[in-house]
Amino acid sequence: MPLRNRERAPVNPSFQLQRRRAAVTLATLLLAATLPDRAPAVDLRAIVPTIKRSVVGVGTFERTRSPSTVFVGTGFVVGDGLDVITNAHVVPATLSEGNKEQLGIVLPDGEGVRFRPAELVARDNEHDLAHLRLSGTPLPALELGDSDTVEEGQDLALTGFPLAMALGLHPATHRATLAAITPIVRPSLGARSLDPRQIAALQRSPFNIFQLDGTAYPGNSGSPVYDPATGKVVGVINAVFVKGLKETAITAPSGITYAIPANYVRDLLRRK
Repeated sequence: MPLRNRERAPVNPSFQLQRRRAAVTLATLLLAATLPDRAPAVDLRAIVPTIKRSVVGVGTFERTRSPSTVFVGTGFVVGDGLDVITNAHVVPATLSEGNKEQLGIVLPDGEGVRFRPAELVARDNEHDLAHLRLSGTPLPALELGDSDTVEEGQDLALTGFPLAMALGLHPATHRATLAAITPIVRPSLGARSLDPRQIAALQRSPFNIFQLDGTAYPGNSGSPVYDPATGKVVGVINAVFVKGLKETAITAPSGITYAIPANYVRDLLRRK
């Protein structure tokens, strides 16, 4: 006589739901245990006032011009308080000697601005950096960090003068994450798509730059990128030059910002 199949007891739906929830909870706990702890974001309120004292505008002054002072980008003070770093593309290639145009820094002064002349000491076109030198009273200086130690995913901040000619000389601070460390030249699909600037860049020694998920604006070029916990500068915002090399195929703003590693600033300062 064949054996009869045993009848299965009815399963309680609520019991099955509880088992599924328990399995999901266990899987979540196991995943969390394998991931590194995420440190909370650093409160920028303590460091921003210190950074702002060392961030300056870069511009030119011509007495007979209206306006006499023209803002061209951002810079920051390092070294002994008389050294200013900015982007090379920010510094005019020539000045109007006949009209006695001067290069210098622009500082907020109440509702207006104050201009201090500066000398161009050195220009590093390969890394798009420029070193200006002030005379007179030193300004508070920022410390350079080791840009070789920064890591992808690290929290950073930048302070500069976005759209300063339109919004006024008011330093603005933005958070950013180091999204990637990438080569400066965007890979091209073929030789025909290379423009002269990309060809020149390919002929030089390749180097990496920082890709940030924060957004920089015209006027932010030359802004310091720093560790919000220490205030040490690890990069220099480059909102125009690098973007042109890496994103020539993009016609609309991408929201991606690039920065030159600060160790190239250290090399530039040694050229004194």
